[in-house]
Amino acid sequence: MARFNRAAERIKRHKRIRKKVSGTNARPRLCIAKTLRHLYAQIIDDEARVTVLQASTLEPGFRDEHRGANIATAEKLGAVLAERAKEQGVETVVFDRGGHMYHGVIKAFADACRKGGLQF
Repeated sequence: MARFNRAAERIKRHKRIRKKVSGTNARPRLCIAKTLRHLYAQIIDDEARVTVLQASTLEPGFRDEHRGANIATAEKLGAVLAERAKEQGVETVVFDRGGHMYHGVIKAFADACRKGGLQF
């Protein structure tokens, strides 16, 4: 009998998504990674193989206020990333949820990015 492995299933979903989702110079990929303690977000140009910008909860502004990868942290991270993207001139992105389900923290992050001005 095969055992269910949550991490392996997420990786399979992520690989399936990445077959279809790719970032370009005009429309880079917004990738989010999640652990129990932290969130990491990057805007990536896959054609040039360059990370345009990044934000994470490891930065000093997040360490004191919020503990854990919760919805409040995700909303703040989304706002920070959207602001940095505007400064770099990035307006539209392709969202890569990293194999995670689109609810909770991931949905809060995406909504905050949209509210900050990113289009996807």
